[in-house]
Amino acid sequence: MVNVCPRTPPVMSTCAQCPAGSGEPGGGARPRSGGRVADVIRDAHVNGIKLVYREEGDPAAPPLLLLHGRTADHNDWNGITQRFAARRHVFVPDLRGHGASDRPGAYPLPEMAEDVAALLDHVGAARAAVVGHSLGGVIACHLAMRHPDRVARLVLEDPPPAHPLTGRPPLVEDESTGFDWRMMHDTERQMLNPDPAWAEGLTRITVPTLALSGTQSPFEPDVAARIPGARLVRIEAGHLIHMAARKEFLQVVEAFLDE
Repeated sequence: MVNVCPRTPPVMSTCAQCPAGSGEPGGGARPRSGGRVADVIRDAHVNGIKLVYREEGDPAAPPLLLLHGRTADHNDWNGITQRFAARRHVFVPDLRGHGASDRPGAYPLPEMAEDVAALLDHVGAARAAVVGHSLGGVIACHLAMRHPDRVARLVLEDPPPAHPLTGRPPLVEDESTGFDWRMMHDTERQMLNPDPAWAEGLTRITVPTLALSGTQSPFEPDVAARIPGARLVRIEAGHLIHMAARKEFLQVVEAFLDE
């Protein structure tokens, strides 16, 4: 089990299989040149909480939502966001309990998906392609299960399985402050003993789905096997595919989104 996910400075975080880490909260607007809308950080008050999100790209382009993994924030997609924003209107939230978004103390996965659905309402996106890494992939699945009309295409990067996880070391809190430790404990419980409705719901996902699995990841591609018609691509990487194999990640995901 890998406990600390290597990152490229200045962004540091961990993911769904990792116990701790830190992320950088959003800053101010950063103007960009060219025809795209500026890369800006915004607040949205949705589903009873505040979500902070990054927006970039042409508002006339197809919407794309990027959902980070556990303990990360919108900075997890640095570099990826700019690449996608060249052709898409990109939204990248800090999930509840992460980064500069609110920390309400309760983190049921279906409710976190409702946060995302409400964010789509807030930005005026009737449907969006959704890319989710790890915990973000689980939330993306719940969004597709609960609001299939809101998801145009679904990309799942190495999500944890829908069956109970075993052999994981206990969470040990440290000095990390980029996320809510209650979120860590709450989501860990839900991964160790998943709601059976989660596995059953995957069989009802009907949107076109691409699942990426790292050949060196501790997670088997269980979720992909449960979604009807899901396309599975294995990439030579660990859990952090979009960082360790960025070129391959972008090639596969962009080709899928363009279909």
